[in-house]
Amino acid sequence: MSFVRDLRVAAHSLIRTPGLAIAVVLTLALGIGANAAIFTLVRGVLLKPLVNRDEDRLIYIRQSAPGLGDDNTAFSVPEIQDLQASVKTLSAIGDFSAIDFTMIGLGEPRSIRGGVVSGTYFDVMGLRPVLGRLIGPQDDGPKADGVVVLTYRFWTTAFHKDPSVIGKTVRLGSIGDRSAVVIGVLEPCVPYPQDTEIIANIVTSPHHLSATMVTGRIHRMTELFGRLAPGATLDQAHAELRSAYAAMKKDHPEAYEQEADFQIGAKMLRDEITSGARTVLLVLLAASGLIFIIACSNVANLILARTVRREGELAVRVALGASTGALRRMLLAESLLLCVAGAGLGVLSARPMVAILARYASRFSVRALDLTVDSSLLWVGAALAVVAAVILAFVPRLPSADTSSGLSLSSGSVRITGSTSRRQRIFAVTQIAASFVLLAGASALIATLIALQRAQTGLDTQHVLAIDVPAMSYGKTPQQVTDFYKEAIRRIDALPGVSQTAFGDVVPWRDANPVPSGFQFSADGLVHAAGVEDPRAQPRSISPGYFAALGVPIMAGRDFDARDNQANAEPVVIVSQTLAQRIFPNQDAVNRHVYWTDPVLQFATGTDAEKARLVAPHRIIGVTADIDDGHVVPGPTLTVYTPFGEGVLFGGRLFIHTGANPYALVMPVMRVIRDMSADQPVEHAATLEDIRAEVLTPDRLNSLVFGVFAALALAIAVVGVAGVLAFSVSARTREFGIRLALGSEPQQLLKGVIAEGTVMAAAGVLAGAAFGFVLARLAGKYFLDVKMPGAFPVFVSAFVLMAVAVIASVLPAARAARVDVMQALRSE
Repeated sequence: MSFVRDLRVAAHSLIRTPGLAIAVVLTLALGIGANAAIFTLVRGVLLKPLVNRDEDRLIYIRQSAPGLGDDNTAFSVPEIQDLQASVKTLSAIGDFSAIDFTMIGLGEPRSIRGGVVSGTYFDVMGLRPVLGRLIGPQDDGPKADGVVVLTYRFWTTAFHKDPSVIGKTVRLGSIGDRSAVVIGVLEPCVPYPQDTEIIANIVTSPHHLSATMVTGRIHRMTELFGRLAPGATLDQAHAELRSAYAAMKKDHPEAYEQEADFQIGAKMLRDEITSGARTVLLVLLAASGLIFIIACSNVANLILARTVRREGELAVRVALGASTGALRRMLLAESLLLCVAGAGLGVLSARPMVAILARYASRFSVRALDLTVDSSLLWVGAALAVVAAVILAFVPRLPSADTSSGLSLSSGSVRITGSTSRRQRIFAVTQIAASFVLLAGASALIATLIALQRAQTGLDTQHVLAIDVPAMSYGKTPQQVTDFYKEAIRRIDALPGVSQTAFGDVVPWRDANPVPSGFQFSADGLVHAAGVEDPRAQPRSISPGYFAALGVPIMAGRDFDARDNQANAEPVVIVSQTLAQRIFPNQDAVNRHVYWTDPVLQFATGTDAEKARLVAPHRIIGVTADIDDGHVVPGPTLTVYTPFGEGVLFGGRLFIHTGANPYALVMPVMRVIRDMSADQPVEHAATLEDIRAEVLTPDRLNSLVFGVFAALALAIAVVGVAGVLAFSVSARTREFGIRLALGSEPQQLLKGVIAEGTVMAAAGVLAGAAFGFVLARLAGKYFLDVKMPGAFPVFVSAFVLMAVAVIASVLPAARAARVDVMQALRSE
């Protein structure tokens, strides 16, 4: 009951100082709210269990080729069969192939991202349906009926949870076309390895049933999941996988080039899913921790100042017999009331913060999309409130029974002991140090973003509209598909304001690279050492006018024209400038020949004549400036462009160059396409400028979030420095009066107080630099993405902090310089 009485007394005491109470509560609300929100985000993305049954037994198996710069090459069917036969620490293996479909039969025609799986996939993944059934072993084999499962998010957003979609027939187009029946809806779960809309059985993809897919060891397009056998551990499975993989490489050396450095690895599925978000979320958690430290330091200074002003009251309590424990309990009660109020307000503000941060984190992990606020938010807020209350209760130094301070009750001025002054400065320096770390990190992110935005792409991004018009091959020959695009280009060119329309297979920066490592090729006179594989280049299929549409110059030779699409025309290509310079140094590349040598091309679709033409020598008719369509900061690229119509068309992207508003062309272009084919999807219209901006969104969000954190930290630190100096000036009023009476100039007092603030800021910057350096080095050992900021962001951060500290010192310094001598002396 005594502590309850202390709480009542504390409440009355705080009511008498509403300004201080409000300042403390708001500051703590900021620190506790930010930490509670971010911890909720970290828990939901990194710590919360997956919905998959026995998820602690579920692993992801990855094959990579670091030598080719490919961190995920996927697996081929023969490789999967070898692993299934050799690895006993896995009770089952599930396979998943990502593939783009066009879907007709459920509302508007659309292109969708899908997955093709075998009948064991859902059982291995431990997933259940919320409607209908999932794909099972009965759906395997070439004679099975095509079946489709909708993902929960797709069912919810596209069909508004309409149960009548079950049993409907859809037509799916990819490399070939098939019909399939919707048999179920998957429960809400993390869509991995791809954020897909549908998951279908193997028979829906004719390419998966082809002999090249079934027998080709280097035809890799399938990702693997495994379920650990009872009693088996991840380390045991990893060791057995490496052993089986070594045997595979020994038996089939032709499929594993030495330069590629093929490797196999395995990790728990949850770790794999969260790997993309782990670094940014933990850094965000550290940033929120610094905000909490800054908030507590600021509040500690306020509490110290209040305690100094209450020395008379505390001395009276000691003189009347109050023990140190009783005084400390009284301070704890006051701190607890303040911290609980701050935590309550912080938790209330954390709920909308969680929603905002979840949208931010979804750029790095799809788990954030399904984040919900639960009771953990309250527990985190309560825990932080208790921690802050204990810290604040033990910050002040209490008077003892044998001190004489309790007898000096007539003094009207405030006196600060040496220990109190040191503590106040330590807290101010701590705030500045933490602010410096946040400010330097935010400055580095902003500098990176500015560099990315200023990078020259070599494309006319403002005036080019890109539209997805995926190839529809149902009931059409390859030539008819090509003719469709030719006619669409002719009609769009006739629209007012259109200066050039062209076909391409990849939208820069938006589309995933269809061949991440490129294809091996050779050229006239190209010789390299024995055992060294041929160089690699990116293949691209384009129409005449493609470079003009994108605003890219042809450096030598000519563009494609109608002659190059004729059936018996000579095979020709256009190459990028970097390829021409590297393969034909100090020579003219035009009229030289290049040809594909990659063994994976033996699995290409088409007739024998088309396959032979694909690998035949192609004459170079032009050299174009590099187009790096995979990186926002362009680098040298080796690219080989072929005229569209050679073989099967993939992708299907139209690029429209206009001098007017590009978005004004969206509806006219859609009408043109739909007049030609009512079932043709027309989607994702955007200018290249907006597409690039969308790709930069994660960097922009990083800069914004950490910039806001740094700004808040800076604001609190400035208030802390100004508060310490203002209190110091207030306590030293008599000293300043005496110094002025003895002949000191007001300017000297002004400079002295400003110098005091500058010294605190400099100490904080140095402490922050040392702490940040150690923190970055330590984090770099565990997170490869964490790097030291450059010298420029560090210098800018230090300059900003020092400048702001000086500005914060001006007001207290001006007050010191205006001290009235007689009034200061009479105050004693």
